[in-house]
Amino acid sequence: MVNDRGDTGARATGGAGYALLVAAAPGGRQRLMDAAGALHQLAAVPPAALLGTAGGASVVQLVDPADPQTVLTHLRTAAAHEGPVLIYLAGQLTVDTKQRLPHFALARTTPRTARYTALPWHWLAAELARRPAGSTTVLVDLVADETAWPRLSDPLLAGRLLAAGLTLYGSLAPAPPKRRTAAPLYSRAFAAALRGTAQEAPFALLHERAVAEAGLGAGPELLFDGSAVAVEAPAAPLAGAPPQSAPPEPGGGVTRVAEDPAKRVADGAGPVTRVADGAAEAEWAVPPPRPQQAPAPVAALPPPPSSAAAEQAPPPGAVPDPHAAIFEAAHAGRHSEAASMAAAWEQEALRSAGPRSGEVIHWMEVRADLARLADDPARACELWMAVADARLGNGEAADDPEVEGAVDRAHHQWQQVQDPARAQALAPFLISLRGRVPGRRPGALEAVRRRAEILEAASRTG
Repeated sequence: MVNDRGDTGARATGGAGYALLVAAAPGGRQRLMDAAGALHQLAAVPPAALLGTAGGASVVQLVDPADPQTVLTHLRTAAAHEGPVLIYLAGQLTVDTKQRLPHFALARTTPRTARYTALPWHWLAAELARRPAGSTTVLVDLVADETAWPRLSDPLLAGRLLAAGLTLYGSLAPAPPKRRTAAPLYSRAFAAALRGTAQEAPFALLHERAVAEAGLGAGPELLFDGSAVAVEAPAAPLAGAPPQSAPPEPGGGVTRVAEDPAKRVADGAGPVTRVADGAAEAEWAVPPPRPQQAPAPVAALPPPPSSAAAEQAPPPGAVPDPHAAIFEAAHAGRHSEAASMAAAWEQEALRSAGPRSGEVIHWMEVRADLARLADDPARACELWMAVADARLGNGEAADDPEVEGAVDRAHHQWQQVQDPARAQALAPFLISLRGRVPGRRPGALEAVRRRAEILEAASRTG
């Protein structure tokens, strides 16, 4: 499916899969989320669609488990599975009173007993760290209680504590008002995106659709988009980051955790011999985007600071254009820094302009080009496909140059993917896009299909 470190966000297309779906929350007044309702959303999705596997899948559900050792046993069973694995967690996070580390609350968890009755989050990362690159995804729909949110509302710290070493998609929100229970909005939207996708779509695209459908662009939620996080947080604000105001109040900015795409490649098992598909490439090749240049900006950039700091904000012209600093960092090899800056600006655009706005799409394009510069063509392909899907979802025509350009770049980056399994996982949605956006070069759709057939034949014989 995807991986705890080397993931591209593509879903697996072959082999038997394994899904562990866990919904848990303390009883009584301590319960902050309808976790079981969240689980039902995904449990209703056919296993093959849930995992994106053609070879069938096993699905195990745990509803309100009380013993962390029981959950750990199931995690170890999932970690030992040879095929693609999905771990889904719905419920709430708390922190223990001694080390202040995040724990996934179970049925008997209380604030004082979290260390003994909840699942330590680092157990999850430790068990999945043993799995092969490109094989595991963690999907979450979580709320953080009053002990956890003050720490986890910081996106850098949340990334270090929750996303390090994992391919993590989902949402983390603060606790709802007293006597209220949070609804599993992300799970509902993600399940709807799975059911509404005719072709196998990458997890990154499903995540983007779920965020837009659930309307998660205007609250204080933290969104995880499948990019593992750089472990070390910078000591000072990055030069190209958007202006920061006070910590977000309710209704403040959404924050997504970002990572260095090159690290995901470096953490893999090394280069894989490429399937011989030169004939397909020779018939159709797209030149890469011009080097050392960001996609043309759209709308007004940079975005304005948050309203909380409006009175102290400098005039719009006084905020420097961030593109120079971002691409300077990328060309200097500081890919984590560049990705973090671009992700911060994308989230500011998401907060101020909303999902699929021109500003958000622009920063998706910047992130795609940063993935290319970091030599991560699979991630670049995935992001360009997400750009094309967003533009088409906005009603842009299939022959619009921006739409065609996004699909052409996705196609080109896909041709550079050397790992046959990752290329095969990305192929179905690229074929779907090419069917809608054939482009101006003849033979593009046939070239994708031909290589996909070669990859599938090789996976069967291998």
